[in-house]
Amino acid sequence: MYGRYDPRILALREADRRLRRGAQTLDRCPAARLQRRELTHMNATAIDKAATAIAENRLNRTKLDTLPTDHRPDDLHDAYSVQERHNVILGERGLGRPVGYKIGCTTPVMQEYMNIREPAFGEVFDTTVHRNHADLIFANLVNPGVETEIAVSLASDMPATGSPYTRDSVRDAVGAVMISIELVEARYRDYRELDTPTMAADNFFNAAVILGDPVTNWQDIDLAVAEGTILLNGELLGTGLGSLIMGHPFEALAWLANRLSERGRHLKAGEFVTLGSVIATQWVSQGDRIDHSIQGLGSVSISFT
Repeated sequence: MYGRYDPRILALREADRRLRRGAQTLDRCPAARLQRRELTHMNATAIDKAATAIAENRLNRTKLDTLPTDHRPDDLHDAYSVQERHNVILGERGLGRPVGYKIGCTTPVMQEYMNIREPAFGEVFDTTVHRNHADLIFANLVNPGVETEIAVSLASDMPATGSPYTRDSVRDAVGAVMISIELVEARYRDYRELDTPTMAADNFFNAAVILGDPVTNWQDIDLAVAEGTILLNGELLGTGLGSLIMGHPFEALAWLANRLSERGRHLKAGEFVTLGSVIATQWVSQGDRIDHSIQGLGSVSISFT
């Protein structure tokens, strides 16, 4: 009989932990899951069950463990089908109408932080958009966090063109560039163990957005070297360059336009898109304040009372 602290037992336990971590990483990758099972898309009943469960979780300010396997999306195709139905339910339940999009995990720091390999998008509702500053009641939020971003508003539609959008081809559709903060909520008991499709189905944790004043002469700003400075309660929390967002913020915009086109949808004039956080999510506490500034784009802030 080996003792509790015998090196052989400890080594076996460590090996088991590594195997489980490896399996969890594979579960986050849709391509890896498809190698293990034949792809079958969710039916309408399963989509509605998943969408309703996620919507109820958000509206009731509770935390899910995860979705049951009989209506959990297995890939991003199903995830966005659930998201679309989920957003209809949220609109019917008083959240308003979608007016923009958020893109999550467009930077290496966020992909490493969330342990996923690709971006994902969600929609943002008009009742959750703030201008320049938001003062929110902490007790009304579920595990809130802040992400500091660059956003764009669109001057024209971006329909499918028959060829993919690129960083250069999206420029003409951009009417203004804005500094922004995204409020996220980790509405799950252990978000770090959550699979990517479920995150995407839940609008990738979006809860609200704070947009700065629109800058229409953005052509004078090199967005790749634009540096965001983030303060937590007046102290420097971190900095990040626009180039962290897929090499250039407009790469993220092109990515979203192409993903929507695959689903028969497109970006529309008047909508906005937040393009990804330049530093890792900052989870906040009651009494905290976050300030985000970028030279040429101004500043935005959020506080929690």
